[in-house]
Amino acid sequence: MSTEFDLADIKRRMQGAIQSFKHDLGGLRTGRASASLLDPIQVDAYGAMMPLNQVATVSVPEPRLLSVQVWDRSMVGAVEKAIRDSDLGLNPSTEGQTMRIRIPELNEQRRKEMVKVAHKYAEEARIAVRHVRRDGMDLLKKLEKDGHISKDDIERHSDQVQKATDQSVADIDAALAGKEKEIMQV
Repeated sequence: MSTEFDLADIKRRMQGAIQSFKHDLGGLRTGRASASLLDPIQVDAYGAMMPLNQVATVSVPEPRLLSVQVWDRSMVGAVEKAIRDSDLGLNPSTEGQTMRIRIPELNEQRRKEMVKVAHKYAEEARIAVRHVRRDGMDLLKKLEKDGHISKDDIERHSDQVQKATDQSVADIDAALAGKEKEIMQV
């Protein structure tokens, strides 16, 4: 651990958690096909988990249809299984190395399921922000124990870390509220 407290680094790491959350939200569908819809899907490929876009090309030939072109014929089964097992409720039909995925109309029940998935992503992002906060607080305690920082500085830096945490959680909640409204809009 370093012997210096860096609030900018803590804020940068919290922003990273927020950006990751927003990227995950982009993968939640709202009724139209989008290539980013399949971004969160991980495929068991060559003994490791890989993002779908590293084993196949995803395109949108029609507004309610996704086309997935798998590069390696031996990976077709794994890609199909990963898509079926995702929380997205998609059912690919396979033709050789190409999969066609019809995007069904979102009914009320599916919309509520999508909102639940968005809430799960939000909670994961909040947890990531809290982990960054904990790391910052642990560093402050270590610096105090080693005599590198005064009690007043500890108090001031702790307040700054808490304010950054509160702001990050508020940003996550705002993004979640926007996505929830977008999903529930008919």
